[in-house]
This record gives sequence, structure tokens and C-alpha cells, in this order.
Amino acid sequence: MALFGPLYDRVMRWSRHPHAEWYLGAMSFAESSFFPIPVDVMLAPMCMARPERSWRYALNASLLSVAGGIAGYAIGLVAFEAIEPWLRESHYWSAYETARVWFDSYGFWTVFVAGFSPIPYKVFTIAAGVAVLNFPAFVLASIIGRGARFFLVAGVVKYAGVRLEATLLRYIERIGWGVVVFSGVVIAYLMARG
Repeated sequence: MALFGPLYDRVMRWSRHPHAEWYLGAMSFAESSFFPIPVDVMLAPMCMARPERSWRYALNASLLSVAGGIAGYAIGLVAFEAIEPWLRESHYWSAYETARVWFDSYGFWTVFVAGFSPIPYKVFTIAAGVAVLNFPAFVLASIIGRGARFFLVAGVVKYAGVRLEATLLRYIERIGWGVVVFSGVVIAYLMARG
């Protein structure tokens, strides 16, 4: 059953939309404070569709992700009590606890590494606010970490895009179903643990 090929075609059409850059910015902001989908799923296809704009897209994603991170920091700083019940009930609570331990041990470097961590960045931004991490250090680490991630994605797609797209199109169904199976195994494992 061909499921992922048509989805890929749709995402590529969206990435060429006249307002795609606005959507990328909004998604970058939201993902840093509350939205669950990573920016890369929009950034990579946009860079593939318009390689000449890759650096511009990466800058847009970086700046608005940092702005969203500041919003996440503010949530942690002033509104944590309001979101704590939801956070405890969500699958993010253990990630939040890990982020808090990392802040106690590594401070500034935790935010930098968060840009590449499998733990969602929003968890780190909220935890940074709760921990009252030095705000200028938080912003600097966010700029470096998020910028490095998004410029890396943009660079890889810009320079390997044609080969990457050809390979992706050839194996899209296998990759898609592989991700589904892997996700199912991870979810089953996490449910069995807790």
C-alpha cells in the first residue's frame, strides 16, 4: 500500500506554497514552547524545493525558534503551576525531569545540547524558566544550539538534496513503514516500563 509517497508529494507541494516561509516561522516559534512536531519536517522539504533559499529558511527557523524558546522560558518562570498537571499526565514528564537534572549539572550547556537532543526543545525551555537559568546565557545557548541544528539541516539538504531526493523517492515507503514500526516498538517499550 503506497501511503508515504503521496504524503511526501503533499509536503513538497506545501513547501512550495507562497506562504510556506510564514508557516515555517510560526511552526518554529510554536515548537519551542508547546507544539509537538519538529521544525525539520517542514524545513528540509522547503530547502529541497528551493535550495537557493536554504540559508534564509534556516535563519528564519533559528530566530523564531529562539523567540519561541523565550516564550517557553516565560511559561516555566511564571506559569509552571498552571501547566504542571498537564505535564505530569503527558509523556513529557520524564523528559522534563531529565532536563532539570541536566540543568543542575551542566547549566548553559544543557540548552546548547538541547538543540540536538531527542528530548523536545520545548521541555528544555520550560525547565530553564523553572530553574531560573541565567536568561542571557539561555538566549545565547539557544541561538547557538538551534542555529547549528537548522543550518546543519539546511546545508545537508542544500548540498545533497538532488541525490537525497532521488534516494528518498526510491525508498519512501520502506522508510515510512520502518519509522512506523520503530515508533510502535518504542511506544510499546515505554508503556511496558511505566
